[in-house]
Amino acid sequence: MIVAALVDLALAALLVGVSGFLFGSGPESMHGGPFFMAAYAAAIIVCVVAPVAGFRLKARGKARLGVALAYMPPVGALAAFVIRPPY
Repeated sequence: MIVAALVDLALAALLVGVSGFLFGSGPESMHGGPFFMAAYAAAIIVCVVAPVAGFRLKARGKARLGVALAYMPPVGALAAFVIRPPY
């Protein structure tokens, strides 16, 4: 669970660090729209909330479900790399 929490928080830090390239006003920015910004914010929130929920489930005796929940954001990030781009 601790490793999952560290991976989730590292993923959230990476998302925050890269956000300037997606939503910034500079020439390197993609100038992401409001829907993309909302989805991006939701991804960051999920990365922070998933380990907390995992620890709570583990404390209630549902350790397997808690570990699976805590590892969902990194697995989702890895699955995003498998999806082919639309262009």
